[in-house]
Amino acid sequence: MKLKDKKIAILMESDFYEPEIFYYQRRFLEEGADLRLLTRLWGQPSLTFKGHEYHLPLEVSGTFEGISDEELSTYAAIIVPAGMVSDRLRYTDDLKVVPPASTFMKRAFANKKIIKGVICHGLWLLAPVREVIAGRKLVCHNNLYSDAKAYGAEFIDQDVVVDHDLVTARTGGHCHLFARKIIDLIPN
Repeated sequence: MKLKDKKIAILMESDFYEPEIFYYQRRFLEEGADLRLLTRLWGQPSLTFKGHEYHLPLEVSGTFEGISDEELSTYAAIIVPAGMVSDRLRYTDDLKVVPPASTFMKRAFANKKIIKGVICHGLWLLAPVREVIAGRKLVCHNNLYSDAKAYGAEFIDQDVVVDHDLVTARTGGHCHLFARKIIDLIPN
């Protein structure tokens, strides 16, 4: 098992693309990874989110809030999934404050040892911290092509793009290719 005991986090919220998340739950576990679903819990012990396609419920009790840099460095990969997850995670009460999930991703980008995976509309979560992808090669959903350009990224017209510690994919339907690249990039 290539990923035995390697921690991988998937950021979660409502309107997730069920086939993608369920694929990760099986595929990364198949490699022996310690898969964790993280969200903003808003002071609750857990939250239940509904998927986009089938409205299937998924309970999440892990949070990215309060994770120290030391703990963050124990993760091999952080994934921002497809669907509306990133749009919901970039909510902030105070418009002068960067959303906590975007701040968390900025911290992850500061650590080059962590693989950052952003698929489809996941790019939206990086809008408040676009400096982390400025000048980087990536792909996203075709609907976000102009967003990628506005963020200063170099859009590459491929299904999956790797730029050092950043792995991006076009749509949730490419999750199998995306996961394969992440698995290949995580060192033993």
